[in-house]
Amino acid sequence: MDCNHPSDWIPPTSLGFSRRNMLGTLSCGFGLMAFAGLAGASALRLDDEDAARRIASGTHHSPRAKRVIFLSMAGGPSHVDTFDYKPELSAADGTSLGQGIRRGAKLLKSPWEFKAHGKSGLYVSSLFPSVAQHADELCLLRSMKTDVPAHPQAQLKMHTGSFQFVRPSMGSWLLYGLGSANDNLPGFITINPQGGAQTYGCGFLPAPTQGTPIRMQGGGRAMMSGAGAGQGALPNISNPLLTREAQREQLDLVQKLNKERLKRDPRSDQIEGVIESYELAFRMQMEVPDVLDVSDEDPKTLALYGIGEQETDGFGKQCLMARRLSEAGVRFVEVTAGGWDTHRNMKADLEKKCGEIDRPIAGLLSDLKRRGMLKDTLVIWGGEFGRTPYAQGDDGRDHNNKGFTMWMAGGGVRGGFSYGSTDPTGAEAVENPMDIHDWHATILWLMGFDHERLTYNHAGRDFRLTDVKGNVHTGIMA
Repeated sequence: MDCNHPSDWIPPTSLGFSRRNMLGTLSCGFGLMAFAGLAGASALRLDDEDAARRIASGTHHSPRAKRVIFLSMAGGPSHVDTFDYKPELSAADGTSLGQGIRRGAKLLKSPWEFKAHGKSGLYVSSLFPSVAQHADELCLLRSMKTDVPAHPQAQLKMHTGSFQFVRPSMGSWLLYGLGSANDNLPGFITINPQGGAQTYGCGFLPAPTQGTPIRMQGGGRAMMSGAGAGQGALPNISNPLLTREAQREQLDLVQKLNKERLKRDPRSDQIEGVIESYELAFRMQMEVPDVLDVSDEDPKTLALYGIGEQETDGFGKQCLMARRLSEAGVRFVEVTAGGWDTHRNMKADLEKKCGEIDRPIAGLLSDLKRRGMLKDTLVIWGGEFGRTPYAQGDDGRDHNNKGFTMWMAGGGVRGGFSYGSTDPTGAEAVENPMDIHDWHATILWLMGFDHERLTYNHAGRDFRLTDVKGNVHTGIMA
C-alpha cells in the first residue's frame, strides 16, 4: 500500500473517511511495522536503488574486517580503574584540586593493581585477569573523548554520531553499505539494548537497515514465544497455531494479493519491500532458533565463556550468541552490559560488574581466534564516556567525557598497542585525541568505507554517519 499516492488519501472533510480509505491507510501502518524490523539484501535493493548500485560495486577499498561485535558498556566504565594505567594518580592520591568547578575535590587512586601483560607489556587492571591474557590482541584507545557528560546524549552520540537529532545508528550505516550476508537473518542485531530504540534505529535510511533487538531473560535466555520456546528465538517468529505448510499456504495467498495490488500501482517500493520482508520472516523461522540455541555447543566451549556458572552465565551466553550470529552472517552484533555508573559504592560494584564480563569476553576472543574469525571480526569494547580521577564521596567517581578508554581487537587493528593518552591523572585526552566522529570514521575505514563517501540523500542533503567531521586514525591499523 503506497501511503503517499494521492488516490489513497482522502483528507478529513465534512464527509469524513470512506471505509475503504480508512482500512487502506491503516494497513500501511501494519505493513511498515513488519517491514521495519526485518532486514535482507533483497529488501534493501527494492527499497533503495542507489543502495543496490553501491552494494554491487563493493566497498570503497579493501576491508580489514567483515563484521563487527560491539560490546557496549552502558553507564561509563572507569578508565583509570580498568585500562588506563596512571601511576601519577596513585602518587597524587588525596591531593585537592586547586581550580575549576570541582575545586577542592580530592584525587582518588585506583584500588586495583595494574600489571604489564603479554609480549607487548600492556598494562591492564587486576579487574580483568582473563582479558589481560589477550593483551597482545588488544588495541587500547586511551584518548577517547565525547561532547557531553550525560548518559542519554552520550549514548546517542556514540551510536548515531548526534545527540541533537534523530540519525541512523552505526550498525544501520554498515548494513546500508554492506548489505546482508545471510538472506535468512537480519543483518544488524542488538542484544539487550539500552538507551532507547534510537540507538539501533535506522533514522532516514531504508527501513531494512534497522537493528533487530533481542531481549534476554535473567538466565541469559532469549525472549521467545510460541513454538520452539525451549530453543531460543526472536519474539513472534514462531506460529503456535499453524504448521509450516499451512503458513506457506497463507503467505502465498497474502503475497498474491500484494502482487495484484503492485500491478495496479507499480510505483510502490513499499509494497515490494513488504513482499520481500514477509518472505524473510518465513525463512527466519528455520534458521533463527538454531543460531540462538547454544545447547548444542561443546561443553568446553560453554566453559570457555563461563556458561553454567552463576556470575558469568548470563553475559557468557550473550557473547556466545554474538559469535554464532556473526558466524552465520550477521554484519553487526551489539551486546550491551549496563551497570557502570559508579558514583558510589564503586569498589564493590565495579568488581562485581567486571567479574560478570571478564571471562565471557576472554572466551569470545579465544573462540573467534581458534575459528580463524578474529582476523576479520572487529571486536569493540567501551562505554559512552569514562570517570573522573577525583573522588565523588568516599567511594565513587563522576562522569568524564573529556578523556576515557575504549579498545578494539581483531579486524585489522594493531594488537598489543596503546594509542593516544590522557593527562597524568586521566582527566583529559591530550595525545592523539579521538572524538566520536573520528572513532566512527576509523571503524568505517576498517570495514572498507570512506566515511565521506558513504552517504544517503535525505531532505535535499547528502548525510553521513560522521556529519561534516571526522578523521581516520591510521595509527591503530595493523
